[in-house]
Amino acid sequence: MKPFHTIVLIAIIAILIGSCNQDNSVAQENKSSQSRNNPELAEFINGVKAVDNHAHANTIDSSDKGSDALPLDGLGSIQLPARVRPESQTWVNAAKALYGFDGTLLNDSALHELLNLEQNVMKQKGEGFPSWALDKAGIEIMFANRISMGPGLSPARFRWVSYDDALLFPLSTKAEAAMTPDREKLFPLEDALLKKYLADLNKSALPPKLEEYLKEIVTATLEAQRKGGCMAVKFEAAYLRSLDFEKADGRDASEVYARYVHGGEPPRDKYKLLQDFIFYYIAREAGRLGMAVHIHSYPGAGDYFVAAGCDPLLLEPVFNDPELRKTNFVLIHGGGTFSRHTSAMLWKPNVYADISLLTQLWTPEQLAVVLKDWLSQFPEKILFGTDAVSFGPGLGWEMSAWIASTTGRQALTIALSDMVANKEITISHAKEIGTMVLQSNANNLYHLGLR
Repeated sequence: MKPFHTIVLIAIIAILIGSCNQDNSVAQENKSSQSRNNPELAEFINGVKAVDNHAHANTIDSSDKGSDALPLDGLGSIQLPARVRPESQTWVNAAKALYGFDGTLLNDSALHELLNLEQNVMKQKGEGFPSWALDKAGIEIMFANRISMGPGLSPARFRWVSYDDALLFPLSTKAEAAMTPDREKLFPLEDALLKKYLADLNKSALPPKLEEYLKEIVTATLEAQRKGGCMAVKFEAAYLRSLDFEKADGRDASEVYARYVHGGEPPRDKYKLLQDFIFYYIAREAGRLGMAVHIHSYPGAGDYFVAAGCDPLLLEPVFNDPELRKTNFVLIHGGGTFSRHTSAMLWKPNVYADISLLTQLWTPEQLAVVLKDWLSQFPEKILFGTDAVSFGPGLGWEMSAWIASTTGRQALTIALSDMVANKEITISHAKEIGTMVLQSNANNLYHLGLR
């Protein structure tokens, strides 16, 4: 028998050799992945003009009051992932590409300089600045999530996506707001938006019956939005409640509405029943009017966001409802860390997913893993997106649009190159899939008429 210390020494050597082999294997795999990036495919993908399924473009109006239903800067200091922090190299790269910035770090003085560069370009371009920003990012059409459109967001380049969460909450939201400190700040914004929708319809108060509310407020608002050019309705519901919308009985919902429409605090279970009923109604009406339903599905910003409530699997009863099969649903941000659950939902005939926000927060390599899973199954269901948004002075939405567009194309190239290298698809098929993700899937879904 070998002495104990000899056995231990042999074991340690074995572990070190195994570790070295594993490290070498990982390094070789990474090097192999990079070498498999097909130059021809990369050049092709970089040349495709994209349709951005989800973004938050600003108008050229400095006050821009119609930009967002739930501006998250109201939540206070939000912890940002590393890739979108001001010190990230991604911002420096964007600043160089858009404004010829020659620095290497965005400190306070550099950000001030960058803001001046941005403002000078905005003055030069005038109403053409937003379209200039799209050209820089290689985007043909951007779907802008806004309360209302405004100057600079021309219909030829920007399509409207409205916010309709406020329609889910016609009753008092005090109890709902008390659930978390974040919701306490967000629900008053939804209350104000519902009042705006009422005012737009020349209504000073809610109707006494649910049937009247649905017809005179909900349907009327949706029809006005559609007439105004709205292509889809957006739900940020996961910031306000769980996505577990269930089929509810109309009589029960009507009783809850009638009981509390004039005041009082509805019990949360009763209010949820009403919200669920209204959501299904909106989804049906959106389908009737030819508008898609966009649903936020990423563990969101804020110190008190309830991540479990945005799992795409929670929406399966909605997706399985035969009455909603004429409505197309898009999982905005692709479920994020729930991407595998999104993969399961893509089996539903009217469910799509976009890669917006993932193109901001994840590296190309991270995103490529998810893309390969989705594209190997349902390439016709995946949409490009940026979630372009302003991160503050000097870090405007045009900067994040460039970052997301660049990251998305890199990730798509990695995923498709790997599939080509593994002989899963041909190079011509890879180009076809790349075009589908960047443009033609959205073109078909929204009937954009692009060629």
